Amino acid sequence: MSTVVRLHRDIPAPPDKVYRAWLDPDLLRRWMAPGGLEVTRAEVEPRVGGRYRIWHTDAGTEVGGFDCELVELEQDRRIVWRWGFVGPQRTDAPHFDSLLTVTLDGNPDGGTALTLVHERLAELAAALPQVAANVAGGWESALDKLAEVAA
Repeated sequence: MSTVVRLHRDIPAPPDKVYRAWLDPDLLRRWMAPGGLEVTRAEVEPRVGGRYRIWHTDAGTEVGGFDCELVELEQDRRIVWRWGFVGPQRTDAPHFDSLLTVTLDGNPDGGTALTLVHERLAELAAALPQVAANVAGGWESALDKLAEVAA
């Protein structure tokens, strides 16, 4: 398992709409769930240092999610998180920190070239190799949903 995931995606929506989809809890609930997972709750404090939390269920069973901090916000252009993977117990279980950077560039056709870099995944890979092995596929699935929601 690589400890860095790099993905590129063309999204058929302008950068401001794609940026908003990463920070609006109502929009996040519609796409930030890879595969068959469902987002039951999303909390976002859209400021540097703000909390960013996602709760997932799988067939109605709580499976954890993400507990993150916004590190950098560049309006309609770039978002950086301290990205934490958490299990269903959230604060009473291990928390695996990583770094997620999303960069948005406008395309001549009015769409957005999105680049996602998820790094510092070694701790997750050592503790939960089966979860770490699915990070790239999880992002691919979520970005498919993001493209639909943003469009």
